[in-house]
Amino acid sequence: MSKVNVYQQRPEAANAESPLFHASLHELVGKGASNSGVTLREKKLLGHLTLRGDAKDPVFVSGVHSALGLELPVTMTLASSGDTSLQWLSPDEWLLIVPSGEEFAVEQKLREALSGQHISIVNVSGGQTLLELSGSKVREVLMKSTSYDVHPSNFPVGKAVATHFAKAQLVIRHTAEDTWELVIRRSFSDYFWLWLQDASAEFGLKITE
Repeated sequence: MSKVNVYQQRPEAANAESPLFHASLHELVGKGASNSGVTLREKKLLGHLTLRGDAKDPVFVSGVHSALGLELPVTMTLASSGDTSLQWLSPDEWLLIVPSGEEFAVEQKLREALSGQHISIVNVSGGQTLLELSGSKVREVLMKSTSYDVHPSNFPVGKAVATHFAKAQLVIRHTAEDTWELVIRRSFSDYFWLWLQDASAEFGLKITE
C-alpha cells in the first residue's frame, strides 16, 4: 500500500473564524430570557472527519476502537466519549467529531491503527459546523422544521439521522433528553441561523458559549 501524507490543516498561526462568526452570536450571549425554552450554542471549530471502511471486517472494527476508544456505531446511531463522537452515516461511512485542534493527531492515530486496511479518512472541518439546541421546547422547534418523526419512541437519545430541515439537508443528533445537535453545511449556516431564530421566537431563544 502506498504511503499517505497527512497534512496539518489548522496551522497555529491562523485566525480561524466559525461559520457563524459574522452573525455576532458572541454579542448575544446571555441576552435571552432566563426561562427561554430553547438555548442555542455553536460548538465552534471542532474537527470533523469522515471515515470509510468495512464494518464487517473485525480488524477494521477493532482498529477504530483501539484508536478512538469508541465502538463502531450501527445504523443511525452515534457513540461518544467527552467531546469526541463517532456517528454512522452509511453502511461504510462514519462522521468523527473531535475537539478543536485534535483532528490532525486523531487522523494520524487512526491511520496507524488501520495500517494495511482499505480505508478513507477525509478532513471536512472547514465545510461544516455543529449547533447545539437544548431546553424544554427544542422538540417543538424540530417539529416545526423537519418532517422526520422526532417523537421519543422514534428518535431516542443516541439516534442520529441525515434528513431535511427547513428545505435544506443536515444531520440531527439526539445527544441527551432535552439536547439535540444539528450538523450543518458551512454555506447554509446563515440560513439555519435565521430559521432557528424565527422557529424559536414563541418559546424564547437564549444564546450561550
